[in-house]
Amino acid sequence: MKVNKKWFGIGLLTCSVILAVGCSNNKTDDKGTTASSDTSEGKLAKEQVLNLTEVAELPTGDTALSTDTVGFTVFNQVLEGLYRLDKDSKPVPALAKEEATVSEDGLTYTFKLREDSTWSNGDKVTANDFVFAWQRVANPETGSQYAYLLEGVENAEAIISGEKTPDTLGVKAVTDYEFEVKMEKPVPYFISLMAFPTFFPQNEKFVTEKKDKYGTSADTMIFNGPFIFKDWDGTNLSWKYEKNPNYWDAENVKLTEINVDVVKETATALNLYDAGNLDRVLLTGEYAKQFRDTPEYKITTEARSAYMQYNQLREGKKTIFANENMRKAVAYSYDQDLLANEILANGSQILTGLVPADLAANPKTGEDFRKESGDYLQFNQKEAKKYWELAKKDLGVDKVEFDLIADDDESNKKISAFLKDQIETSLPGTTVNVRSLPFKVRLEVATNQEYDLQQGGWGADFADPVNFIDLLQTDGAYNRSGYSNKEYDALLADSKGKNANNPEARWENLLDAEKILLDDAGVSPMFQRAAASLQKPYVKGIYSHQVGAQFTYKNAYIEEHE
Repeated sequence: MKVNKKWFGIGLLTCSVILAVGCSNNKTDDKGTTASSDTSEGKLAKEQVLNLTEVAELPTGDTALSTDTVGFTVFNQVLEGLYRLDKDSKPVPALAKEEATVSEDGLTYTFKLREDSTWSNGDKVTANDFVFAWQRVANPETGSQYAYLLEGVENAEAIISGEKTPDTLGVKAVTDYEFEVKMEKPVPYFISLMAFPTFFPQNEKFVTEKKDKYGTSADTMIFNGPFIFKDWDGTNLSWKYEKNPNYWDAENVKLTEINVDVVKETATALNLYDAGNLDRVLLTGEYAKQFRDTPEYKITTEARSAYMQYNQLREGKKTIFANENMRKAVAYSYDQDLLANEILANGSQILTGLVPADLAANPKTGEDFRKESGDYLQFNQKEAKKYWELAKKDLGVDKVEFDLIADDDESNKKISAFLKDQIETSLPGTTVNVRSLPFKVRLEVATNQEYDLQQGGWGADFADPVNFIDLLQTDGAYNRSGYSNKEYDALLADSKGKNANNPEARWENLLDAEKILLDDAGVSPMFQRAAASLQKPYVKGIYSHQVGAQFTYKNAYIEEHE
C-alpha cells in the first residue's frame, strides 16, 4: 500500500517494489482461480492452524504511523473499521451495522455502529474511538504520513498544516454508537477509505496510557478484530494471530491460530513448504517458472506499480537527477519486458505509466485509465544514449556514480542486479552502487532522502487514479524525491477541488497530470506486480485484495486432508 508507498512497499512512502500497499477486480490466472474464489466450505480439519510467511519485518503496530503492506495485513486481521473488504474487494459494513447515510450534497456521513463489539481490554468500541483515532491521525504532532487521506473532511487540511487544532476536525460522536463526519467538499471514494487501516478506531484510554510505547510490540497493542496479535516484540521476525473469542463475528472465524515467519529467501521458504511447515509460499524468477504447471500454483494480479524514483535533492544539494536529461537517460535504459517476464516471471506485467491497469475506468466511456493515458518511457537504448550525451554536457562530466537503494529480500536483490547491469550497459560511464537495506531501514533512508535512485512502488489504497497521481505533489507526504511542477500541482488541486463533483473533468485532470509527470521523468515505470505462489489445496477462503490491506484471513479455513 502510500508507504514510504508500498511497495510497497514498495505502501510506501515510497514503498518497496514487493511491499507496496488494488482495485476491485481480482484477476484470475489461466486456471480460472483467484485467491478469493472459495465460496463453499468443505469438512473442516480438526486443527485450524495456518502457517504463512512475510517477506519483510513489521515496522510499527500503530495504525496512525503505518505505511506498508506488512503492517496493513497485520491490522486487517487484528483490528476492524467501519467497513471491511469482501472477497471481491468491495467495502461492506463491519463495525458499521448498515450502510452509511449520506446527505444529498455529499457533505455529511452518518454511521450507525454495532453495539456488540469490544476491545481486548473489555471496553466497548464506540464512536469516540473513531473521533480519537481520526483526530490523532490529523494531528501533525503524531507524524502520520497518511494524514492527507483525511483531506475533504472539515478542517483536516488546516489541522495538518498546524493552522487549527485537532479537536476542530469534522468528526463527532453523536451518541456512543452514532459517528458523524462533516466534509468540506465531496470525496468520490470516501466510503472505500473506511476499510483502510488508517481510518480504524483506537482506544483512547489504552493509547494514552502506553504513550510512546504504543504499537511498539504486541503487548502494547489493543485489538477488536477477528484475531489477537501475539509474540511480536517490535524487532523479531515472527508473530502469531490467535482467534479473538470476543470478536462480534467470532462464530464465523474458523482458524484458531496463524503463525507467520519472515523468510526473505525463496529457497528457504520452499524447503519449509515441502516439509509441511508452510501452507503458502511466494515464488519469484526461476522458481515461478519451475512450478508454473503444478496444481498448487496460483497467480494473483495486483494494482501495484513498481517504478524508478529519482531523488533530486540530497543533503540540501541538487543531485545529478535534478537534471531532466539524466533522469530520461536512466528511464530509457532498462528493459521492462525482460524484467517482468524473465527476471520476475511471476505474472507481473510491463508497466507503461504510473497508474496501474485495471484500477479505474473513464466515467463516460468505461475505458481503462492506463490504456487511455498511453505508454511512457519504455526501453529504448537509442533514446537512452541520446539523453545520456545531453546529460553529460549539462553536468560537465564524462562519468557519474550513484547509489540505488532497495529492500534486501531476494526479489528486490534480483531486480537491483538487473537494473545495475542494464543502466551501466546502456549508459557507458555510469557506475551504480546497489544498497540492499532491511525494509524498516530503507523506509527511513527514503524518508530522509538519503539516496540517489530508489526501486519505488505503490499499492492502491483505494480504486482511484488520484491515489497514484497524488504521490509526487510538491511537498506531498510521499514525495521523497524533490520533484515539483506547478502545472502538475494545479491539475491535482482541480481534481480535488473545483472538479471533485465533475467526474469527466476530474478524469481529464488526472490524465493530464500523469502525462506531465512522465514527460518530466519524475518517475519511470518498471512493472505492475503480480504474486505467484504455491498454496496447499486444503487452504481455503484467503481473500486477496487489490486495494488497501493485501490479505484477509477472517474467512480462511483448513479443509480436512490426509
